[in-house]
Amino acid sequence: MNLKGRDFLKLLDFTSEEIEYLVDLAADLKDKKKKGIPVDTLRGKNVALIFEKTSTRTRCSFEVAAHDLGMGTTYLDPSGSQIGKKESIADTARVLAGMFDGIEYRGYGQSIVEELAEYSKVPVWNGLTNEFHPTQMLADLLTIKEHFGYYKGIKLTYMGDARYNMGNSLMVTCAKMGMHFTACTSEKYFPEASLVEECKAIAATTGGSITLTEDVKAGTKDADVIYTDVWVSMGEPDEIWKERIHDLLPYQVNKAAMDNAGKNAVFLHCLPAFHDLDTKIGKDIQKRFGISEMEVTDEVFESEQSLVFEEAENRMHTIKAIMAATL
Repeated sequence: MNLKGRDFLKLLDFTSEEIEYLVDLAADLKDKKKKGIPVDTLRGKNVALIFEKTSTRTRCSFEVAAHDLGMGTTYLDPSGSQIGKKESIADTARVLAGMFDGIEYRGYGQSIVEELAEYSKVPVWNGLTNEFHPTQMLADLLTIKEHFGYYKGIKLTYMGDARYNMGNSLMVTCAKMGMHFTACTSEKYFPEASLVEECKAIAATTGGSITLTEDVKAGTKDADVIYTDVWVSMGEPDEIWKERIHDLLPYQVNKAAMDNAGKNAVFLHCLPAFHDLDTKIGKDIQKRFGISEMEVTDEVFESEQSLVFEEAENRMHTIKAIMAATL
């Protein structure tokens, strides 16, 4: 399969077969890395990493993956680029495309990464926008494939705020791969109706399904994967915490939810997670609202059902696959 020159902006742009190819390529690259087999086939190339939102996993994944492939990287943090400030997105794309072989963008609106791709002559990769998080999806698929051996028919329940990048992307991914997606949350946090309908139409062709429910018992019943994310995203004001905690605490992933899921159910989280008081934000939330755990309890996070650190490692292998395939 030839994906050379393709942008990687959202999984809606890719067929099920192309997505599976990228996951399989990631598995092969992961196996080679574990065996110490070099894959530095892109030696001499260089990539630009634009981070308007900072990150641990995404930055490390792109930098290590690029290094393994033989490439150089230039990291542009929120203060290290003039994108959208002194220089337009279109101009930034054309400048960087003249110096680099690929461009990664992690930041705000999906329209920004789409415009970068429109004006760039080299591949552009979406490291996260408000609407979609496609590199995370490949890591999740690889993790699910490693654990269960297949995707089709897997029941995945997402608990929490399903309106933004993680809820949207998981719904798209499940629809594309013939999986059963459930958004289990308050109705006000359901994904946008138009995207739900688009995903339902895709799922009808793959054998998947899309379900929205406020009922925790029904939503988690017999699930193979229980997934959650932080309740307040980067860039949102702190005042939102009170509202989110009130609305979403009933949808916390806890032992009762996991016990109601399938007997072999696993827990996934894109991280970082607020499951204890070992973070500055966690301590602040405990002081302000009297809770020591938020979207997931420490009991679940640290349980044998939790695959969050395998999932985090797979970010690097799948991002390596994306760059290798498109370059």
